[in-house]
Amino acid sequence: MITASKRAKSTLRGLRSVLLLSAALLCDSLLSAAVPSTRPGLGATPYAGGTTFRVWAPHASTVSVAGTFNSWSTTSRPLAAEPGGWWSVDVPGAAVPHAYKYVINGSLWKVDPRAKDVVWNAGNSTYNGIIVNTAYPWTPFEPPAWNDMVIYEMHIGTYNDAPGGTVGTWSSAIAMLDHIQSLGVNAVELMPIGEFAGDYSMGYNPAHLFAPESAYGSPAQMKAFIDQCHQRRIAVLLDVVYNHLGPSDLGHSLWKFDGYSAYDYTGGIYFYEDDNRFTPWGDTRPNFSSGPVRSLIRDNVMYWLTDLNMDGIRMDGTAYIRERGIGEPEIPEGWSLMQWINNDVDAALPQKIMIAEDMRDNEWITKTTGAGGAGFDSQWDAGFHHKVVPALTTSDDNSRNMWDVRDAIVHLYNGWDTQRVIYTESHDEVGSSSDKSRVPEQIWPGNADSYYSKKRSTLGAGLVFTSPGIPMLFMGQEFLEDGAWQDTDPLDWSKNTTFAGIKMLYQHLIGLRRNLSGNTRGLLAKNTNVFHVNNTGKVIAFHRWWNGGPGDDVVVVANFKNQGFTNYNIGMPRPGRWRVRFNSDWNGYDAEFGNWNSYDTLASAGAKDGLSFNANVGIGPYSLIILSQGTSPDLNDNGGVDLEDFARFAEQWLRACDNWDSCGGADFDMSGSVDLTDLYRFVSEWLAN
Repeated sequence: MITASKRAKSTLRGLRSVLLLSAALLCDSLLSAAVPSTRPGLGATPYAGGTTFRVWAPHASTVSVAGTFNSWSTTSRPLAAEPGGWWSVDVPGAAVPHAYKYVINGSLWKVDPRAKDVVWNAGNSTYNGIIVNTAYPWTPFEPPAWNDMVIYEMHIGTYNDAPGGTVGTWSSAIAMLDHIQSLGVNAVELMPIGEFAGDYSMGYNPAHLFAPESAYGSPAQMKAFIDQCHQRRIAVLLDVVYNHLGPSDLGHSLWKFDGYSAYDYTGGIYFYEDDNRFTPWGDTRPNFSSGPVRSLIRDNVMYWLTDLNMDGIRMDGTAYIRERGIGEPEIPEGWSLMQWINNDVDAALPQKIMIAEDMRDNEWITKTTGAGGAGFDSQWDAGFHHKVVPALTTSDDNSRNMWDVRDAIVHLYNGWDTQRVIYTESHDEVGSSSDKSRVPEQIWPGNADSYYSKKRSTLGAGLVFTSPGIPMLFMGQEFLEDGAWQDTDPLDWSKNTTFAGIKMLYQHLIGLRRNLSGNTRGLLAKNTNVFHVNNTGKVIAFHRWWNGGPGDDVVVVANFKNQGFTNYNIGMPRPGRWRVRFNSDWNGYDAEFGNWNSYDTLASAGAKDGLSFNANVGIGPYSLIILSQGTSPDLNDNGGVDLEDFARFAEQWLRACDNWDSCGGADFDMSGSVDLTDLYRFVSEWLAN
């Protein structure tokens, strides 16, 4: 129940956000003017015959650039001072792939904060920047519509089939992309790839924002990975970290970059040096009140989306960009920075999605900037996980809270389905670093391949792919990966064979979620009515629809109890025949599954559950079924429209059947006969295939 007190607090938060917006916009206009986002040649920019170097070092007395092009001379290529603390020089002969570094005040060697590649120099235990050409012959690609998007969260270092301790690379990930394509996934979300200390990391300790982790391979290999994804019609999203930097590995990058810091223990020009510096991961929050720092972050986003041709961004820990911490003072300039970034992406690249990981159930994150919001297109909905997973993992059926499950299904931000990303597994929720584990492991520790683990984890997957929102799975979830994920342990690809049936279950769910067979269009829309909640019997049923009608209306029934039902009566939104499109208890998914008879059913007049019609359904223990009306031209259910389908359709057309049962599925609109409307649909899908 929402109390008056909660409503008042919500209203106050909204008013406070609007007030902060006014202050932030003024702050933004002043700060951003300090460094125009269109300023040419920041970092190392190759030109015909040389390279332009430009760097911000406001407290430096001298700056020079040393590299393989001048035998690492500290004096031969001095940079000229420019207004605002900037320095620049054109260096003929400096070219791809020369290494370089800035030398500040004659003795302080620093990596370019905008270096697009870095390499470890074992001789002096530091990194060098590398001059990079960002041009690439990209394959033409348009990212999927957001309501059609299915995300696969991936960690490059462990997305491989090598022995434990072997770091995955862009090349090894390319070798496994066909697996993702076969699932029907159309977007991968890469965990952070900014260069970090050592070879092993989850990626949330970046030291070089523009340089991809060298242990994964070169920038050219990264571009090849992105292009290979696009050739498979898979979008690439990138997780980025701006709420803190490092904190390790900063001694040779941004920390005290030009030699200045207000105190011995603070980081200088790139970091807050007041109480805003504190984060749970170290005292390294970037200074969002500094124009050049803001531009560094904004330009980093645009670099991944333009030069590297990625299709979206997932911004980590945005709550720690907009405030110091839970219940701590807000940071208005952090809020306005996110608004500036999102406005620029919307203006230049509106088809690319911006996702926040805020985790505070805050609708303002995905409100438009014009309304005072941060302007993100979507955000992770942690509440979905925190309500659904306990209903899956508790061992006592009576403890499962179906009202929590109901709330998880219907929860939307600002009334839009695509404004939330939903999941049962993510790196945060299954990682050993957070003392958590995979859902099958949580269900029965040490027995992740048990009947109960398989049944209830796939029941959760069914909810992810049938609830409104952008569905996401974490790599390996589709073949029942067990234990706790860690950044040194590659996926166990033998499970891809052992649990091939579970993988097929995910393929079928993804196909239905994306309406690939034309029978479940309602799953692409936001409309949802949870019309049946049986907290005693642990059954929940809901209706999804776009406009309604055959091939559009979808009814989902989920059973959270270790008891099957042969004739379970529920309300139905429309009369007539409803066909079972998916039954998670099918023994083709796993030999231990019960293959409970979930039959096509007939909805008849008679009010039930607030609807005008009702029908009996069959559903197995810990199972989920999906029903819809109408049939598909894929009459043999092999995933396409082929000659066998043509033969079946022709036979039913010539037979002039006169009711749904005798038409054998060719009466696509359920009109009672196979007519010209059905012929038109068959021919249209035949040609489309």
